[in-house]
Amino acid sequence: MRILVVDDEPAIARLFSQRFRREIRDGLLEFVYAGSGEEAVGLFDASKADIVMILSDINMPGMSGLELLENIRKTDDKTPIYMISAYENDQYSRLSQEKGANGFIPKPLDFTELRDLFNLDDKSR
Repeated sequence: MRILVVDDEPAIARLFSQRFRREIRDGLLEFVYAGSGEEAVGLFDASKADIVMILSDINMPGMSGLELLENIRKTDDKTPIYMISAYENDQYSRLSQEKGANGFIPKPLDFTELRDLFNLDDKSR
């Protein structure tokens, strides 16, 4: 399962690598990282067929996560996209849903919930 993670915070890649190291090692998960919305559009366009899910921060410099969501939804309405934000509020959740997100995930990330989202419980044990 190849997942595109979009966040302007470089530590996020290290965090995902640590939390899912076994699943990565076993070939169950592969993460592709983009540090901006613009970079994510390029990565998604280049490997659309391989990416099965997108996790994107909302607040980023340049193209925001909501703008990224709108951009991708213009050409792809099937790939699950989940918006992430440290600012858990009804406005972000509502806007994410209105723009076509499959869900809203508050920070700090709950990796047990992500494991469930990735449907890994049976596969990784």
